[in-house]
Amino acid sequence: MTAKPEMTAAGIASAVRDRKMSALDATEAALARVKQHDGILNSFTDVSADRARARARAIDADIAAGKKIGPLAGVPFAVKNLFDVAGLPTRAGSKINRDLAPAKRDATLIERMEAAGAVLVGALNMGEYAYDFTGENVHDGPSRNPHDTTRMTGGSSGGSGSAVGGALVPIALGSDTNGSIRVPSSFCGIFGLKPTYGRLSRARSFPFVASLDHLGPFARSVTDLALAYDAMQGPDADDGACTTRGVEPVTPLLEQSISGLRVAIAGGYFQKNVFPEAVEAVGRVAKALGATQVVEVPEAARARAAAYVITTTEGASLHLDRLRKRPNDFDPAVRDRLIAGAMVPAPMIDRAQKFRRWYRAQLAQIFKSVDVLLAPATPCTAPKLGQVNFTLDGVELPVRANIGVHTQPISFIGLPVVAVPVPLEPLPIGVQIICAPWREDIALRVAHALEKMGVVAAPAPRGL
Repeated sequence: MTAKPEMTAAGIASAVRDRKMSALDATEAALARVKQHDGILNSFTDVSADRARARARAIDADIAAGKKIGPLAGVPFAVKNLFDVAGLPTRAGSKINRDLAPAKRDATLIERMEAAGAVLVGALNMGEYAYDFTGENVHDGPSRNPHDTTRMTGGSSGGSGSAVGGALVPIALGSDTNGSIRVPSSFCGIFGLKPTYGRLSRARSFPFVASLDHLGPFARSVTDLALAYDAMQGPDADDGACTTRGVEPVTPLLEQSISGLRVAIAGGYFQKNVFPEAVEAVGRVAKALGATQVVEVPEAARARAAAYVITTTEGASLHLDRLRKRPNDFDPAVRDRLIAGAMVPAPMIDRAQKFRRWYRAQLAQIFKSVDVLLAPATPCTAPKLGQVNFTLDGVELPVRANIGVHTQPISFIGLPVVAVPVPLEPLPIGVQIICAPWREDIALRVAHALEKMGVVAAPAPRGL
């Protein structure tokens, strides 16, 4: 069962444009859903009801005056609380950041979403300082999976996954350093886009690992994902990594045929450490696309190891002052990983960066003969909240460290990925559609084709 049409961003925007629904009605409906369900899901840390109503009334006034409105007019959305929201301290999931002065200006991506007519309704729960794969925040409590509230949402954009998966809002924004968009998309049964590194601006968002951080959208349909992505595209002088690419709209391309695209299954490493549900999900997607070729991604395990080194050392460098002054105000698990990162020897960091350049070149070679790679988004469906280990092939493995086993080797070199939900029973699970840099258009077209075939879909929340 997929989301009702009126719950999609495209459906809301169309109804608002056609005056079948006011932007204020759409906003009030979202606020009512948050009030009804967020006590269970714990998706939101801040609800900006007054701001949202004022914005919606302004949109309705523009419509009444005959002014041009944007493609997301009246669409409610929410953002991970590492985005700057004017008037709120930028928590980044932490206790320490709550002492910061309120942000004076919205993040660039919020500004662009609102310029397209969207209505911000609040900020969302997340893992502390984005160093998390579970969605369990020790300060605000865990976000909860909308399909089974005893289970994880995944992290670190757990509130984003929960809010969209639970149909509280049709679109949410999150961040992805090592998998923090793709993991919650997989566990919560929704679509997520991790764009090419440098494609979307990160200006006025709290960083984690500057050389790995991406921002991107979550949605319940590919059309909604593409609408949000198109609204946020464009260079931004306030983010040095996002200064060269122009706007390349993908929404008009979604219906283009994918016939002739060369689709392969990522083999070797990406077929290990997986539960049967992950194998089935990739198999369903591959069969629908007629993909039989298996491509070995060289040294993917080493790529994951190098990603760990860069993550923990860059993260530690960012937080050194906080670690010195307020160590007891961190989540102990986050604090200990950051302290370990501060002690990594410089030669190891240098080796990780050199390997990164080599690995990027290897994947560039693969994408000369392949347009799309398919891989699991997570090794399993959502584990139970508080679950420490899972057993795979008779081996007990730590959950937190292994949820991102298939996402880290991809974000390590900034490739664009659309995570698509395969609605298995009893829980959904995601598949990564991976493309060459700057080819979000291909990933979204493939995702849209799979959605039209009925192979992938965002199931209605089952735990509410």
